[in-house]
Amino acid sequence: MIMRRRPLLRAAVVGGGAYMAGKSAARRQQEQAESMRDQRTQDQQQPAQVPSQGSPSLFDQLNQLSIMHDKGSLTDEEFAAAKSRLLGGA
Repeated sequence: MIMRRRPLLRAAVVGGGAYMAGKSAARRQQEQAESMRDQRTQDQQQPAQVPSQGSPSLFDQLNQLSIMHDKGSLTDEEFAAAKSRLLGGA
């Protein structure tokens, strides 16, 4: 006796697995889209962080003096005097 395979059962199993995989992927995409939407909403509600415009640090001031000296805006004497003033030697 020849055993007949069950093509409908096999198709149902394969199709059911594909359906569940597709459904899971769609749910993940929807959750990711909602998460991104929530993040954008939260970003829009928070005020932008603006760096404080206080006095520049000692390092920044020395760096600026060095740049000005390298460009030729300050002579060697002016550079030394400004650096000394910043470092508290004058």
